[in-house]
Amino acid sequence: MPSAVPFWRDEAKRAIVFQLAAIAIVFGISYYLFSNTQANLQRQSIATGFGFLDKEASFEIGESLIEYSAADSYTRALLVGALNTVKVSFIGIVFTLILGTVIGISRLSKNWLVSKLAAAYIEVMQNIPVLLQLFFWYAIFYEAFPAPRQALNPFTGLFLCNRGMIFAVPAAHPAHSAMGWTLLAVLVGGWVLNRWGKKRQAATGKPFPALRITIAAAIVLPAVVWLLYGAPTAMDIPALRGFNFKGGVTVSPEFSALLLGLVIYTSAFVAEIVRAGIQSVGKGQIEAAMAIGLRPAKVLQLVVLPQALRVIIPPLTSQMLNLTKNSSLAIAIGYADFVAVTNTIINQTGQAIEGVALIMLVFLVFSLSTSLFMNWYNKKMALVER
Repeated sequence: MPSAVPFWRDEAKRAIVFQLAAIAIVFGISYYLFSNTQANLQRQSIATGFGFLDKEASFEIGESLIEYSAADSYTRALLVGALNTVKVSFIGIVFTLILGTVIGISRLSKNWLVSKLAAAYIEVMQNIPVLLQLFFWYAIFYEAFPAPRQALNPFTGLFLCNRGMIFAVPAAHPAHSAMGWTLLAVLVGGWVLNRWGKKRQAATGKPFPALRITIAAAIVLPAVVWLLYGAPTAMDIPALRGFNFKGGVTVSPEFSALLLGLVIYTSAFVAEIVRAGIQSVGKGQIEAAMAIGLRPAKVLQLVVLPQALRVIIPPLTSQMLNLTKNSSLAIAIGYADFVAVTNTIINQTGQAIEGVALIMLVFLVFSLSTSLFMNWYNKKMALVER
């Protein structure tokens, strides 16, 4: 009988030994770092754990989507910061997609001036660091606009000053929430109607105007609800009280500078992604579409973009993640995002490890959520193999 092969010559057994050794080394290093950190914290009498989250925050936050005061807990303060991050990231992504798509299409325009302006925008904005852009727009908002007492008033209900843009909004009324729910119901119904219309078109070849019906319903039905509630027209108009404005809605310079900087910087990269995606579509596809009489706008809408999206979506996902993560630079210009709020909490409590861990966890959740959605959309847009 042949002699047994020693384990150091058996590739399968050797691989298992190496993997176990690697795991042991990782656990050993992790244990050393953890025990060393614990010892240092105990030596300096620094408390550990997340028990501080239930304590009173004792600091104000300039912007909040929910009610908040200094008497609230650290947990609520962190929630306010997280919502502020979600707000600027979501709005920034929407505007970035719109602006980046427009610039990317303009880059391919046959008009020499439009094409060169788009190219100049891309080259300039890509090569200026986003942090410098944030500083620039923040300085513009504070230096270009006067103090509240000398605020610009282009028309009734709108004021521009170094405290931000303050504008009138409809006064609180039950009709507004009812209109919002009605609009949401219309959008859900429109989505269902659109799916049914596509199935009907696939079966019969006859298109169904689901989009037109949804748009009409989104205008008419909320208007009907508004009339049923008595057609309220009262407005909450801002007015100068002391050194600042009261009433209406205020868009702060910090939020405006952060949003503008993120959108302008990221849209330059999105524009190049859109341009590359469009150029990936074969010229024969475009020529065939034009040969059957489609106008350029319809060629772009029905032939080019549906195929280009399969190339655009993967790198576009990375840019959406970059915008969300770059929003953490808000701390440099004083916008109360999650990083800024957590930094304040760390300064008050000394819980640096816990604070940094929370920042990492929250941005991990934001990034994974964005990736999951975009991966789902990418699979939906992928070619179906027959």
